[in-house]
Amino acid sequence: MNHFELVFTVIDNKGFYQDLLINDLAQIGFDTFEETDLGFNAYIITDKFNQKTLDNSLLVYEGECAFTYEINLIPAKNWNQVWESNFEPIAIKDKIYVRATFHPSKSNYAYEIVIDPKMAFGTGHHQTTAMMMEYMLETDFKGKNVLDMGCGTGILAILASKMGALKVVAIDNDIVCYDSVLENCALNDIKNVSTLCGSKEIIPLQKYDIILANINRNILLDQIPNYAQVLKQNGTIILSGFHLTPDLKILTQAGNVVNLKYLHNKKLNEWVAAVFTL
Repeated sequence: MNHFELVFTVIDNKGFYQDLLINDLAQIGFDTFEETDLGFNAYIITDKFNQKTLDNSLLVYEGECAFTYEINLIPAKNWNQVWESNFEPIAIKDKIYVRATFHPSKSNYAYEIVIDPKMAFGTGHHQTTAMMMEYMLETDFKGKNVLDMGCGTGILAILASKMGALKVVAIDNDIVCYDSVLENCALNDIKNVSTLCGSKEIIPLQKYDIILANINRNILLDQIPNYAQVLKQNGTIILSGFHLTPDLKILTQAGNVVNLKYLHNKKLNEWVAAVFTL
């Protein structure tokens, strides 16, 4: 498939707007990103590109972040080579080791996760995924039923299973992510993760002890009532994909409406992860 390459030059004095740009571009169909010395490159299948949608997404940054971009047409290429050239193993709190299939295994970590991300989001490199995994290390998953919304590569669902979860339901609205979860579960010999393609409307109506959702503020706001509906009393919700000000306040207020209680948060480079309970 042919792609458009958008070459962004970014002047980010606050140090987090580039991450915001990448996150918003991912929401409108851009599926691969490469950081550069001057900013980043973003790639999208030509059939998915819409200039008006792009303009609307970038409009919110006027006056906040200085950037320019140019568009290049890129003929079909080996996208696996693109991410392989940029994918490095990572460790979380000396307990989780995330690697690709072409990296050597390490036995000195409690949890080793093998990820073949291709174009799906979730390798542990982004601050939000890292914070989600940090919170998971502080949570008891043994024998628990877990829901992972916006599961991407399935990295959080796989970690939940490795930490002793009884059953995990992993949901994403992108068929690429659906296929990626199936592949990554097989790579990690995970058999108790059920993968579904869709959104809040396909959440199985059962009760979950723990809900994981690393998406973005707008989707979280839309789905919080659904989370509250299927969360067990005294259950745990771990959210990320948003920012400290004013997103956390807005999400906390939305949670209060459906009796979700905010407990605490983690912050990393203006990204936030937070824990709620019912």
